[in-house]
Amino acid sequence: MNTRILIIEDDPAIGMALRDDLELESYEAELCCDGEEGLRKALTETFDLVLLDIGLPGKSGLDVCREVRVGKPDLPVILLTARSSEAEKVLGLEMGADDYVTKPFSPLELRARIKALLRRSARNEPPSQAFGEFEVDFHRMELRHGEAVIDITALEFKLLSAFLNHAGRVLSRNRLLDLVWGSNAVMTDRVIDTHVANLRKKLGAGGSHIVSIRGIGYRFDQ
Repeated sequence: MNTRILIIEDDPAIGMALRDDLELESYEAELCCDGEEGLRKALTETFDLVLLDIGLPGKSGLDVCREVRVGKPDLPVILLTARSSEAEKVLGLEMGADDYVTKPFSPLELRARIKALLRRSARNEPPSQAFGEFEVDFHRMELRHGEAVIDITALEFKLLSAFLNHAGRVLSRNRLLDLVWGSNAVMTDRVIDTHVANLRKKLGAGGSHIVSIRGIGYRFDQ
């Protein structure tokens, strides 16, 4: 079965060009032009990845991303944005996007990002993983402490997942940037440290699992 990609893009020229390019790569691509229709398709049909424009009529791409992440937490989402501000990109990642590409973008770069994200999502990741008194449910994107669900953002969940997937290894800030924000993200060390600090705070005593490595980054100890 071909890999199915949903394109949610309100600019017909961009949308059709994306669809044609993906079909040349042997993907099965479907195009819709507004947020409401795109959300309905994403939640009711089977797709392997969503390309999602932020500026959509009807329902914004950020709202679509947030609702897709709730309804289908495992469905990979790449945001297409004409906005170059760091705050807009971080907001998209906070809503649960896996990556973003800024317009105008190179079709070659976009294809590479799609392939990389599909490879990551195809890994046989366990449905849940425990550390200390906590349990991480990857399918539901939940962090639980006993019976209680800890309120963490989608970005904090991705950060915790990166630590768990590389437990015992030192992760530089640049490596965390690639794993959590995407390889084209521009982020200061201070912003990364702030997100790590927020995650530690929500973990309470469990925050001690995240060990600071002076001048380099962090290590997650089980």
